[in-house]
Amino acid sequence: MISADVGAGHDTAAGELAHRLRDLGFTVDRLNLLDVLPWPVRWAFREAYRDMLRWIPRSYDLLFALTARSRLSVSLIRGLLRPVRRRLGRAIPPDTLAVVTTYPFANQLLGPLRRQGRLTVPVVSYVTDFALHPTWLSPGVDRYYAVRHAEVPPVDDAAGPPVTTVRPLVSPAFSGSSGIDRRQARRRFGLPERDRLALIVAGAWGAGDVETTVAEVGATGWARPVVVCGRNILLYDRLRQDWEHVFGWVDDMPTLMRAVDVVVENAGGLTCQEALSAGIPVVTYRPLPGHGRANATILARAGLTRRAPSVEQLRPALTETTGRRDRRVPASADPVDGKGLVDVEGLVADVAAAPGGADAYDPLRRRSPRDALGDAVTVVAALLQSSRGRR
Repeated sequence: MISADVGAGHDTAAGELAHRLRDLGFTVDRLNLLDVLPWPVRWAFREAYRDMLRWIPRSYDLLFALTARSRLSVSLIRGLLRPVRRRLGRAIPPDTLAVVTTYPFANQLLGPLRRQGRLTVPVVSYVTDFALHPTWLSPGVDRYYAVRHAEVPPVDDAAGPPVTTVRPLVSPAFSGSSGIDRRQARRRFGLPERDRLALIVAGAWGAGDVETTVAEVGATGWARPVVVCGRNILLYDRLRQDWEHVFGWVDDMPTLMRAVDVVVENAGGLTCQEALSAGIPVVTYRPLPGHGRANATILARAGLTRRAPSVEQLRPALTETTGRRDRRVPASADPVDGKGLVDVEGLVADVAAAPGGADAYDPLRRRSPRDALGDAVTVVAALLQSSRGRR
């Protein structure tokens, strides 16, 4: 199972799936993709991305839009990663039955290996976002699993990418009963028992305009902010100077969510799915550029969350959630409990039990040599263009 410690969402989803597969009797090896990359590339994937979100978010918006519109740009990424393919292939144990990814750039490495026959077991990818960005898509990946309402970009192939709708990889602790009620949950975290509370989350990195969000939620007077800063120690230290209920990394998020009235988030990723699973109303505010804004649009359109596009609309968005604290999202829109959805682990188990079976999607079989030649020409052209740019 290949993920990446770029934030916590990719790793958390991989960890939940690994736990479920082990319960089914499989041995699961975990691999952080960034550990396979050379140091400069590893830095670019983690630190440059984090700094881009922190200091020049509009540049990430531009990059996200460019790779969404241009098939050539994704082919270029795939070509630039080519020197790492063999290293990743060597990191996969020889007795592997299937490879599962929860990080898009892993697909750009594994897809070509699978397509060229250098990886002989199925590759499947669980998409952690509602926006299935083109960087997730790579010829050679056998199948994609995405949650309900996830939007797939248009592709040239009439058949499109093989996408199966599944339940999110959210721990049952969020939707199950733990015997802890709201009063007990508040006592555990030292929170006031009678006030309305808004839980403000910004992922493992504490990314985005978190301080502004906390101040503006507090200024509404509707709820008292409760903030989770993840592993962002500097953010934690700054917020602790002005606000009472500030936490760093929280291991028991299911209990903390039981303690609050609404979740305010900015990425629409795993934490949002956890809140929806727990039946907690979600308001999206000041979303992160790129995938954050794309997810926010999809979630609001589906009626799963309420988006506050401005500070003037923040209080109305929060007020609208009054009375919904213990009410589930309607099953017709629920990405977790909707009828007809399947569990990822069952699908992965089927793939692992019969690798290369007749029901497996085989891009080598379905795509013609002409298509393969076209992809090769595209990658070569992208590499030549990149080479000219470096000169």
